[in-house]
Amino acid sequence: MAATASYVQKLGAAVKEVAGKRGSSWYTPHMAAATRAIMERIPLVDLVVEVRDARVPLSSEYELLRNFPRSLRHIILLNKMDLASRPQLKVWRAYFEQQNLISYEVNAHNKEHVKEFLNFLQARVRELTRTEHANHTITVMLLGIPNVGKSALANALHQIGRISAAEKGKLKHATVSPLPGETKDISSLKIGSHPNIYVLDTPGVLPPMIPDAEVCSKLALTGAINDCLIGELELAQYFLAIHNLSDEYKKWAKLSMHHSEKMTVDGMETSSDSELDKRRKQYARDHTQDFVVHDVRRTLFETVSSFPGNPEAGKDLVELIEAQFSELQKAFKVLVDTEAHTKVAANVIVVLRKDSKGNPLSSNKRYLEQLHLTCSCCKKCSNSVESVSRFEIM
Repeated sequence: MAATASYVQKLGAAVKEVAGKRGSSWYTPHMAAATRAIMERIPLVDLVVEVRDARVPLSSEYELLRNFPRSLRHIILLNKMDLASRPQLKVWRAYFEQQNLISYEVNAHNKEHVKEFLNFLQARVRELTRTEHANHTITVMLLGIPNVGKSALANALHQIGRISAAEKGKLKHATVSPLPGETKDISSLKIGSHPNIYVLDTPGVLPPMIPDAEVCSKLALTGAINDCLIGELELAQYFLAIHNLSDEYKKWAKLSMHHSEKMTVDGMETSSDSELDKRRKQYARDHTQDFVVHDVRRTLFETVSSFPGNPEAGKDLVELIEAQFSELQKAFKVLVDTEAHTKVAANVIVVLRKDSKGNPLSSNKRYLEQLHLTCSCCKKCSNSVESVSRFEIM
């Protein structure tokens, strides 16, 4: 969308600038070493599971695998399916099938999803051992860019696999963190018996350079690149640009004070308690609807709905975002000083990504779906690729 193009370019330029600075890039000597170790092991493992972010299935591709021929040993796993829409996942499934690629969707924090995926993996292993008459230990390598949920998935597979096999002993754990780049070494976790199956959890790896601005922006929004490297202010502005050009704010009309007042004037309020009081009682019981999130959503609704300009016009969109920063400063109770915008930006990112317990907010999925950017390779791809790539939600 033209109105967000300037934010895409700004964020993409910020990412490129970081990549060009020695010592401050995401591609550290540690990531370079991890890349070499992974490349050496890929030919030795039995199955490769490429973990991608279900919201950005193209942009979260693991580029190192392009150096290896496609095979039935390669499975594309779209994690965080709870943050993507079902219709879009169905389209992606059909797309990968057209490309003769095996794909599967999962939410690594849902035990039933992980159990079903483990059964799927075990079926692939049985097929592998039957065709190749192999009785050796099977190794499955999890690959992916940072922050797609590889370690969380490895832990879940290990826990469920050990329970299913009725094995005793202390469970091992891969390091899990919301920040990218926390996994430093390749670790091995047992996930099955008869035959023995081990999953290798690997560090997330990005290429040294990401030339496409749109891909840079998508990876920044999903947290694959550390926020502090690219600038929280630019990232928050892009988040707000996406939101302002979607219809998500309309669903928050009931949170608005103006809406509550109108309901009272129109005689629609029949209870002794006001609608606002009712909602506050509800929010006290629901941690995903705490007062900060409530105030932020209300502020976003009121600023967009009362804005006299046209958000689809670039200049007006900038003006709207500036007004939202001023109002959000009050919602976050940020004092007026030279760092106010930076503090507001950091809070915007946290609230729009996560709730207070680290769980994804239900609204994230909906408003992020509204941005339909095409993939960087569309000009080279067939029409079928172009038709599916527009569904990439970031």
